[in-house]
Amino acid sequence: MTNLEHRPGVDYQQRMVVVACSKEKTLGRGALPALDLYDGGVVPPLRQWLGERPGLRSRVRFLSAQHGWITAETRLEPYDRPLDTARAEQLRPHVKQAVDAEITSHGMPEELLVVAEPLYLTLLADLLALPQRPRVFWIYDHAHGWPQAHAVLTDWGW
Repeated sequence: MTNLEHRPGVDYQQRMVVVACSKEKTLGRGALPALDLYDGGVVPPLRQWLGERPGLRSRVRFLSAQHGWITAETRLEPYDRPLDTARAEQLRPHVKQAVDAEITSHGMPEELLVVAEPLYLTLLADLLALPQRPRVFWIYDHAHGWPQAHAVLTDWGW
């Protein structure tokens, strides 16, 4: 771990980044951690920004059209499945269950950065409806939203 992960006053456990999966994937290398597999939109600059800092990488989740709620380190084979309304409704209870389990184990984050197109918010609807939900920073442009995401991460001290 680097000194960045031990900055005084910065509580990394109170913040989480949630990113939509991307159509672009790293191919030909078998199963990879999700953060290394997805290769479109904000993912490459996010991956570079986080580097090999496990404390920060552990606070990243993906919303996958194939797998639902997954960690940055979840190993996945490449797949091709776009998110449509029917799939979002099908995945929503699974995402709710996974998010509930994570909140039970680790507590509710205070702040959440979500970088995802509007349809992906369907998957988070139950979390966003909670009265004690986190403060949400939403960037709807997955393809070009890195400058805004970078600004939030910098403000967080990441």
